[in-house]
Amino acid sequence: MRFRLTPREDSYYDMFADSANNLVTGARLLVELISDGGNREGIAEKMRACEHAGDEFTHAIMRRLNESFITPFDREDIYRLASSLDDVMDFMEAAADLVVLYKIGELPRDVVGQVEVLERAAELTAEAMPRLRGMKDLSEYWIEINRLENQGDQVYRRLLAELFGGEYDALTVLKLKEVVDQLEAAADAFEKVANTVESIAVKES
Repeated sequence: MRFRLTPREDSYYDMFADSANNLVTGARLLVELISDGGNREGIAEKMRACEHAGDEFTHAIMRRLNESFITPFDREDIYRLASSLDDVMDFMEAAADLVVLYKIGELPRDVVGQVEVLERAAELTAEAMPRLRGMKDLSEYWIEINRLENQGDQVYRRLLAELFGGEYDALTVLKLKEVVDQLEAAADAFEKVANTVESIAVKES
């Protein structure tokens, strides 16, 4: 165990938790979006508000990083974690926005599977952030996120096979692929968050 002789700046933990909780809100809005075809514009607007809130959380962390002489763990890890959390929200918001902009009607059934992976990953990430303070009981988190990302990859490949299977016209394929690509990128970004947490935990152990 590494002993520290100086006080640490602890407000980072609360800001990471706020950012992760915002991802839970965004993921649940995605669930609502794909299940409610009647109010997609309104849901996409809420997603934009979530994305703006995520940007504010990220900017607050970066400002604190620039102002802090002492940090709870390595500066580059704080930057990576904040940026990765922000990336997740950006990808989720982009997917929601594209559904509305492209006026996509019925989405392929497996999109539900993609969004379920994101919702569960968001919940696990929000549960994990407060545990950064003690660096305890985190291994199950990154192992499960890795499993979810693999599950998401399988769903993504099934979707690609469906999109290029001849059921959809070429323009619809292009529109739907952009949406599922953004959802896949969000799953990848969740894994990057988990990998960063694992790196921090290893260094601090």
